[in-house]
Amino acid sequence: MPDHVVELRVHGIVGASADRVLTQPQAEQVAGDRSGGFYRRRARSAGAEGVDGVTPEAYRWGDLPSGSVVRTLSLVFLLPFMLVNVATWMRPADPGSDAVVKSLCRLLALTLTALYVLTVAGTALDLVAWKCLPSPGCLAGRSWLSWLGGQPTGPRLAEFALIPIAAIGLVWWLSTRPGRAFAAFRAPEESASGHPLSAVGRWDAEPLVGRLRAIHVAAAFATLDVTLLAARASSGASAATTTLAVVTGTVLAACVVLLCTPRLTDRADTDRRLDGITRALRTIAVVLTVAVVAHVLTSPAPWREGASLPGYAPTLAALFVAQTALLAALGAMLLRRWRREPRARPLLGLGALVMAAAAISLAVAFSAELVYRVADFLDRDTPTGEGIATGPPPAYTWAIYGFFRAVLVTLVVAAVMILISRRRRYRAAAMIVARDHPDAPAEAGTRLRQVERAVARARLTDSLVPMAVVYGCLAGLATATTTLGLLGLLPADAIERYARVPGGLVTFGVAFGSWVIAGIILGLIVGALFAYRTIEFRRHVGILWDLGTFWPRAAHPFAPPCYAERAVPELARRITYLVARGNGVLLTGHSHGSVLLAATVLQLPAQISSRVALLTYGSPLRRLYARLFPAYVDDAALREIGDRVGWRWLNLWRDTDPIGGWIFSAHRPSAPATVGGPEATVDRRLRDPRDVVPPPGDSTPPPIRGHWLAESEAPYAQAVRELAERLREPADPTAGPT
Repeated sequence: MPDHVVELRVHGIVGASADRVLTQPQAEQVAGDRSGGFYRRRARSAGAEGVDGVTPEAYRWGDLPSGSVVRTLSLVFLLPFMLVNVATWMRPADPGSDAVVKSLCRLLALTLTALYVLTVAGTALDLVAWKCLPSPGCLAGRSWLSWLGGQPTGPRLAEFALIPIAAIGLVWWLSTRPGRAFAAFRAPEESASGHPLSAVGRWDAEPLVGRLRAIHVAAAFATLDVTLLAARASSGASAATTTLAVVTGTVLAACVVLLCTPRLTDRADTDRRLDGITRALRTIAVVLTVAVVAHVLTSPAPWREGASLPGYAPTLAALFVAQTALLAALGAMLLRRWRREPRARPLLGLGALVMAAAAISLAVAFSAELVYRVADFLDRDTPTGEGIATGPPPAYTWAIYGFFRAVLVTLVVAAVMILISRRRRYRAAAMIVARDHPDAPAEAGTRLRQVERAVARARLTDSLVPMAVVYGCLAGLATATTTLGLLGLLPADAIERYARVPGGLVTFGVAFGSWVIAGIILGLIVGALFAYRTIEFRRHVGILWDLGTFWPRAAHPFAPPCYAERAVPELARRITYLVARGNGVLLTGHSHGSVLLAATVLQLPAQISSRVALLTYGSPLRRLYARLFPAYVDDAALREIGDRVGWRWLNLWRDTDPIGGWIFSAHRPSAPATVGGPEATVDRRLRDPRDVVPPPGDSTPPPIRGHWLAESEAPYAQAVRELAERLREPADPTAGPT
């Protein structure tokens, strides 16, 4: 076994600098690039060779999820796409329902693409081309727009159809860029584990993304065609209009069929016929859009006059009906599976529904806010005070009201849950603190109460599951109520008539909800900019990006790219290189870094993993990932990771940590052991803080670390020393991965 050990440190979601990870202000890059690279202490600096023959090396991946400013900002607008993509990875560990849940998530993702197109089309075609350009009051004082006025209806619609076409082209182009950026990073094929978690970070997901991209692009163009053809057919459908409508419906039906057959769509990249089918479907849709725009431009039939673009409001409401039906079907499937397992945790079965409903709700809210703000600008920002004749369709008003209602009720439920669980959490915290500090002096009472509050706040994470389920149900209900727009009713009128609630109060709720949505969008934009420019700010807002973009694009191809497609193969390659040079490799992962290392270990060949050890701290593998992603992080995956590294695995955790926790067993004092065998040796609970009174020569007590553990602390150094010694021991010839 090797005498020299390299400690490869992988940071968490905070995007720490290499200097900080190495606890050394003089770090130099030894591999990788600016986005993701490996760093070591400078050769001439003090402690460069480490302690006890262990050389520290840091892998910094924090810039992979964000990249450039443009990509970081795109995460804000692609957030619903990212959430619905994560939903498909949150499906339950049930092979019998896997195909159905995956198909429903992909269909919901397709409706988000259609909503994206309808939003842009509603702004460009309905508000501007149909309502504003024929209105002298709307054009007054707007020289940048008035030169387009006075044109016939057909040319106006054809010209402004270029805006949604450009919007489709933009997301199409953005979704193809990661393929070029990550093309050099490929995971080994022959050595990867058969567990589903090993699929994360493997390049063989790219053919699926390409097929999904072609399907979504085809559906996007077909959605635009439906909008134009519905307006054209309002005054009587000609033979050409009918023919184009039939072809458009066929394209949409083909997209739905392909997404409902995951076993066909998920085939390996060797199936070139399927790639040809999806590309042909995309080409047909593009050509069809050109024909539809030309038909709208040249058709001599008169256009039906009306306050709104004919057919647009029913098309939008029909989409909301489809989303409601798909969410209901997904919920029914998950509840059916959950009832078969009465011991399952609540979110374990409903995670996919909660995330999908949140994605739909957020997308509908963003769309409604964009259309409302444009309508408000066109209606009021004119010198004459005259703008467009009517506002957006009623469905958008219901969407804003539903989003505001879901957020408000969820906040109330969260407050109630916090209050209800307060006594239980503080009682458990008091017992933990009493066991950890049984001989604390009387003057340490204030510090003991601070530690109790820290433990109680950390345990709040386990009490927020009902809040997530409540929000998911309310978000789905909000989507369902948007279908009332088909009746032409507004929230204020309907609720005042049937619920006897003052309409003015509902109108205020809609207006306030609109500003809440605008504030959320503005906050996400500012947060994305600061997360890219300021590492400290990234701790608060970068979590969403890092967690969401860890999972490959398996549902929505326009979601932000998966950085694990580079990070995991890059880590596997570096570990293989270090072992080939005669080193033992100690992998240390903090927080989300432990998840990256878990996926990496499952891709290492047996001859490499036999010379690897693993140290995790602040790890969310069991506490969060096993609950949110039960099909990918389960007991089988965790045990296989332990087998692959010969159970040279230590996990450090604290009761004050709101994110990380134990992997196999809590090992609390006076608590019976819950596991046996090698799993019982993995977890080590750390008392936090070390003491509640100041040590000799100091005036303040030790700090409460919580989720953070400095690499220079004694428990960390002791764990590194122990694992390094175990790496130097002779290998067991009978050991190996199962």
